[in-house]
Amino acid sequence: MGIFDAFNDEKGKINHNSGKYRVIQVVLREKFVGKGSKNFDEIEEICNQQYAEGYRLHTFAQSTATSAGFGGGDRTVCNLIFERIN
Repeated sequence: MGIFDAFNDEKGKINHNSGKYRVIQVVLREKFVGKGSKNFDEIEEICNQQYAEGYRLHTFAQSTATSAGFGGGDRTVCNLIFERIN
């Protein structure tokens, strides 16, 4: 297994290799009405799923990008790196 085999190559897909790390990217979508994110609970679900599979959250990074497409607005991109618990 190569050094990069434990990392995802597609956004939003969970890599189920037996590597030491897993990387997952989540794009938060804003609610049409009100404040907050429409899919923020997705991050909690992902964390609980990864913990159940023997991984803990190692790093959480987020960034904001402006979208000029339909609906416009800012998009928050969250990158989660999970480390295998030994």
